Amino acid sequence: MIDIIIPNYNGADLLPTCLDALRAQTRRDWLVTVVDDGSTDHSLALLTTAYPEVRVVALERNRGLAAAVNAGLAATSAPYVVLLNNDTEATPHWLAELIGALERYPAYGFAASKLRLFDRREMLHSAGDYYQFDGEPGSRGVWERDRGQYDALTEVFGPCAGAAAYRRAILETLAQSGRVFDEDLVMYCEDVDLNLRARHHGVRTLFVPTAIVYHRLSATGGGVLASYYCGRNFLLVWIKNMPLPLVRRHWGALCVSQLRFAFASVRHLREPAARARLRGQWAALCALPLFVGKRRQQSHLSDTTLAGFAAALNLGLTAKARM
Repeated sequence: MIDIIIPNYNGADLLPTCLDALRAQTRRDWLVTVVDDGSTDHSLALLTTAYPEVRVVALERNRGLAAAVNAGLAATSAPYVVLLNNDTEATPHWLAELIGALERYPAYGFAASKLRLFDRREMLHSAGDYYQFDGEPGSRGVWERDRGQYDALTEVFGPCAGAAAYRRAILETLAQSGRVFDEDLVMYCEDVDLNLRARHHGVRTLFVPTAIVYHRLSATGGGVLASYYCGRNFLLVWIKNMPLPLVRRHWGALCVSQLRFAFASVRHLREPAARARLRGQWAALCALPLFVGKRRQQSHLSDTTLAGFAAALNLGLTAKARM
């Protein structure tokens, strides 16, 4: 069985497209759980009347994406977990291709979908995610026209959690304080943090090019909110997860990246998103003691695992060079 978990916040206008696409899936051994994160629109009424087959976990207040996904994980039990954004439309064979790849290739713990833009369907949003030594995450193929250049079944650094599959047993081994996603990150980069922790344990991700999903960018969050949390979480995720030998080697690249973002924001200070990123960077500095403390939860990496971790980040250098 497969559990599909969809976090939702005021997404009543988005859910019908997402859930109707799931109804059209060729694979049928799944259950959908929508975690409603304190919506104030008619999301809950819509789910009750139009989608009675969907299980609903309703949170009393808005707690952020990471907490919503954790609530969904706690309420489900199938051996495969699929996370799906509410602002997506999956193609009919998406789930069969995504889970089928994990079934065929047991060496991989996670599987990444091919994400295309909802309104420009020939354009890519992600062909698997990458991560750089300077703390900047990214998506392979972002803003490129899909010409088949990413149609190989291949290993990537990690999946975008907007449309990704996971083996539950692996997620359980990665949980910290009983939670798979770090709720102190709130939203944005919570999947990057999970991918880094997975790489600490040698967990690998397979990109499945035939598992295609169309994505409305930042339909639920975005803008100032995204700028704030990216400004905050880029630094905190690096501080929490970068192994000490790589910290010594690449701390200068992190500082250059952070200063570049700060200077760019100062140049555009009249724009709300720029001011939000600066606030996020300041919030990250204030939260540093908490996230330095979280490093203690990370196990010491063997030389072999450290080499594999560095190789996984080098996948990102390859991806960036192609852009």
